[in-house]
Amino acid sequence: MKGKAKLRDLSDAELAERARELGEELFNLRFQVSMTMAKNPARIGQARRELARVKTILRERALGLGRG
Repeated sequence: MKGKAKLRDLSDAELAERARELGEELFNLRFQVSMTMAKNPARIGQARRELARVKTILRERALGLGRG
């Protein structure tokens, strides 16, 4: 996981790509958990939070909010 400051340094295109990657990772993790194959089921929560951070930053930029 990248820190919040590092995520804010990424461009919009890089953030969109990161969001896509995290979405795919979540899909795969959910599938693995359902098949009881997951090595680290706690990663689902981590990936969800990171995806939320990325989407929040993208939304702030879209609205023109200069948060911190």
